[in-house]
Amino acid sequence: MTNNTEDKMHGSIFVFLKRFVESSYDFSTWIKLLDTAGINHETYQMHGMYPTKELQTIVSTASELTGLSVDELQESFGRFLVPDLLLIYRKHLNPEWKTFQMLQYTEAVMHGAVRREDSRTNPPILSVSKVSNKLLIIDYHSKRRMASVAIGIIKGIAQYFQESDIVTVTPVTPRDAERVQLRIEFA
Repeated sequence: MTNNTEDKMHGSIFVFLKRFVESSYDFSTWIKLLDTAGINHETYQMHGMYPTKELQTIVSTASELTGLSVDELQESFGRFLVPDLLLIYRKHLNPEWKTFQMLQYTEAVMHGAVRREDSRTNPPILSVSKVSNKLLIIDYHSKRRMASVAIGIIKGIAQYFQESDIVTVTPVTPRDAERVQLRIEFA
C-alpha cells in the first residue's frame, strides 16, 4: 500500500540516476543495484512521481556496492546532471551568464521554471546572497537532505563554463542537514 503523504520525486531524477549509473559503470550494475536494494521497478518514467525513499535506498545501496560515500556519489551525480539540465532549461537562461550568474539566478529562473512546468515537483529552496562580486552564500533548504547533489551541480556548472580553477565550493554546515549553507568563492 502506498502512502499518499510520502515525499515523492519527479521521475526525471530517477531516469538521470539510471543514466549516471550506466555511464559510470554499466547496465548490469543498475539491475544489480535495484535488485540489491529490493526495488521492483522495471523502468522509471520521465514524468512519473516516485517515493524519495527509493532514490535514497538506491544511493545508499550504491554506496555499499562501490565503497564510495553517499556524499561522493551524490556529488558525482550532481556533476553528471549539469549538461542535461542546461540543455533542458536553456530557453530560460541568458547566454551571457557564466557560473556566478547561473548560481545567483538558479532559484528564480531554473527552479521557478521547474515548478511552473510541473506543479508536483518540489526542488530544494535556494536562498542566494551576493556578498560581493567574488562571493555567493547559498542556503540550501530541503527535507531530502541531498545538498551534495547541489554541490556537484555547482561544480559541474563551473566545469561547464571552464571556470573550475576559479570556483571553490565550501559547505559551512554538515552536508546531510535540511539546511546547508554553502560558500561559493571566485578567484
